[in-house]
Amino acid sequence: MSAADKVAPPPLPPAELCTGVHGLPKVLLRESRGSSAEVYLYGGQVTSWKNDHGEELLFVSSKAIFKPPKAIRGGIPICFPQFANHGSLEQHGFARNRFWKIDNDPAPLPTNSTSKAYVDLIFKPSDEDLKIWPHSFEFRLRVALGPGGDLMLTSRIRNTDAKPFTFTFAYHTYFSVSDISEVRVEGLETLDYLDNLQNKERFTEQGDALTFESEVDKVYLSTPTKIAILDHEKKRTFVIRKDGLPDAVVWNPWDKKAKAMADFGDDEYKHMLCVEPASIEKPITLKPGEEWRGRQELSAVPSSYCSGQLDPRKVLQGC
Repeated sequence: MSAADKVAPPPLPPAELCTGVHGLPKVLLRESRGSSAEVYLYGGQVTSWKNDHGEELLFVSSKAIFKPPKAIRGGIPICFPQFANHGSLEQHGFARNRFWKIDNDPAPLPTNSTSKAYVDLIFKPSDEDLKIWPHSFEFRLRVALGPGGDLMLTSRIRNTDAKPFTFTFAYHTYFSVSDISEVRVEGLETLDYLDNLQNKERFTEQGDALTFESEVDKVYLSTPTKIAILDHEKKRTFVIRKDGLPDAVVWNPWDKKAKAMADFGDDEYKHMLCVEPASIEKPITLKPGEEWRGRQELSAVPSSYCSGQLDPRKVLQGC
């Protein structure tokens, strides 16, 4: 058979339901230029986001336990209807350790891209869930890859109950970084934050940017719609754009807490940073029939250097 007679293999589907770790179902998203993402139906959780070079951009612990009811350590867990211990439920609520379904009849979402690499998921409370949080709702999640490899998560939560309810929320995003001591976060300087290591006491951020030398667990308030994570060693900048999520959590457990977590490697704290678009300080209240929408869009761009230092102004203006 001549080279001309060879038939090219059929293109891979942009969204494919397949089997993940321990047989858990997942959806693999592929963008035509080469970027990809994986979304587990367990937790509605993104566990992988790769650029068109195949580089992994999210952190998932090598010790993550992919066995319900344990939450998956890494990727983008969804904290709902409660962030952390801000309420009476288990840590971070229960959406991240329930099975979601593929939404075969999603409401149309406005989108700026023509990408077919997306999946719509839906989560409704079970009878058991209603016993611990007695509010009916429909939570719809769209995970999409843009043509440039951007990862977009859009959450819509509708109150289908006869009475109002209130919740807190976060996209608990674990970014993969080369070395936490070489990373800086731009966009949160001079803002007020609640320090979870000091009984949620309120402080004002000092300095030009966030750098990391010890454990951090802060909720920044009234944050801008764009935040940048600059990774010096990889010459890469993550840009987070968010909508409907006024707060931003910054978390790294550092060495002692890392060693205390069974599903986290002792030294893995060096290679991850959580920056989480959230709504925590002012919980969201939905009346019957009302819907809330919260969105995050993640992109990874080359960092520009200026006199050997990263110039965040160039990075932010250029994105």
